[in-house]
This record gives sequence, C-alpha cells and structure tokens, in this order.
Amino acid sequence: MTKQQRGTLFVFLASICYSLGGICMKGIPWSGMAVNGGRTAIAVVVMGIYLLLSRQKLRFNRWILLGALAVSLTNILFAVANKMTTAANAIVLQYTAPIFVIVLTAIFLHKRPGRLDLAACALVFGGVLCFFVESLSGGSLTGDMLALISGVTYAVVFMLNDLPDGDALSAAFFGHVISAVVGLPFVLQQTQFGTTCMVSLLVLGVFQVGFAFIFLGEGLKTTPAVTASLVSGLEPVLNPILVALFYPGVDNIGLISLVGAVIVVGGVIGYNVLLAKQEQKTVCN
Repeated sequence: MTKQQRGTLFVFLASICYSLGGICMKGIPWSGMAVNGGRTAIAVVVMGIYLLLSRQKLRFNRWILLGALAVSLTNILFAVANKMTTAANAIVLQYTAPIFVIVLTAIFLHKRPGRLDLAACALVFGGVLCFFVESLSGGSLTGDMLALISGVTYAVVFMLNDLPDGDALSAAFFGHVISAVVGLPFVLQQTQFGTTCMVSLLVLGVFQVGFAFIFLGEGLKTTPAVTASLVSGLEPVLNPILVALFYPGVDNIGLISLVGAVIVVGGVIGYNVLLAKQEQKTVCN
C-alpha cells in the first residue's frame, strides 16, 4: 500500500467515524452544548493517548490557535444544530465546507476562482436555499443557520495544513480542549445519565470525534485535497441513513430539503471530479 492509498484509507475511516454523529446525538437527551462538552472531553483523552504513543509533540502558535478555534466552533455549532434541525439538514449544510474553502481562498489568499469554482458555488448555494425554504415553515431555521455557519468553520479546518506553520493534530487537540472547557459546565446541569445516553456519549467521544480527527489528521498528510473531499462525501449520505434506520419517523427530511441535499452533495462531488480531470490534463500537457 502506497502512502497516498494509506492516507485515503485514513480519510475513509474518518468519514465512517464522523457519520456516527447524528445517530448518537439523537440518543442523548441533553442540550447540544452539554453533548459537545462531554464528547470532546472524552476525545481529549483519546487524542492525548495517541499523541503519547506516537511520540508526536504538540505545537502552539497563532495559526494553530486559529485552527483550534475553528475546530472548537465547528464542534459546538454542529452539536447545537443537530438538536435544532434534522440530522440530514445539519450534516449536508456542514458539507458545504469545500465551497467555502473556495470563497475563503479567494478573499484571504487572493486566489481568483475559475469558472468551475463559480459554477460549483452557485449550484451548491442553490441547494442550500432549498433547505431554508423548507425550514421557514418547519421551524428549524435557527438550526439550519448554525449548521451552515459550521460549514464555514469546517472549511477553515480543512485548511489547517495550508496555514503558515500550521499543525492539524495540534489544532484539533487544543480545539477539543476549548470545546470541553466551554461545554462541561452544561454537562453538570444534566440529570439523565441512562445506559443508552452514556454509551452514545462514549461512542461520540472515542470514535466520532477522537479517532475521526486522528484519522483525518494523518490522512491529510498524504491525501490530495480533491481525493479527501470525494471520500468525505460518504458522511452526509451515511449519517441521515443511520438516523432513519434507528429512529424511524423521528427525523424525517422534507421533499424540498431532500432535493437540496442531492444538489449539495452532487454539486460538491461533481466539482471535485471535474477539478481532478482538469488537474490531470494540466499535468499531462
């Protein structure tokens, strides 16, 4: 197995871990802030053990701090949004992250977007509008807004290795520490600690956050961004399917939102496929 194949496998495993978010969060009768505080506290322990075993040293500078804040905000926003809207809406709206990477790159790195970039942005934002058309009548507008903002912060997470003197694993670790410190006071306010609740929280902390960020951090070291984006497309598809299987009738997605989901996921994957073909032609020429 080559380094790139190994990296792609890690990204794939990260997507599987991330997709557990919706089903586990629905099984915890806590507020989004409490859920996030509990799962990230567990994730800090998991990542700390990994860093010790792999003998990787933590680094810290202003760019890593920026990345840590992005990781923390992404965790918090997604957890809160998942409690206020459907699992499908939350994950698909967060999956707009690759499009926001284009926007942020254009604004801060002054990289002029091409026609394909602009077309992808227009298509995906058209899909996003479908969610908000339905959420206006469904009462989940706030949840959808938070999920979309998490797409912006998640875009910064994808750019961690591109930041000057950045370090994805260090940023992820410190980001989880911030999330845990902010969220643990909300955990202390909870009164329900049943078996299903605690098992779900443990799965979230160990796999959906801890191992997911470890796999993603290792995978991004050798996996091209295009390939990583394509592989991560598994998450917004698998996440709502698992919720529908384990909680039938509880978290149904409306027809207009379903159309929006197809447009968003299809747009992002299609963009990456076409981008890969363009890059391959450039290399061949």
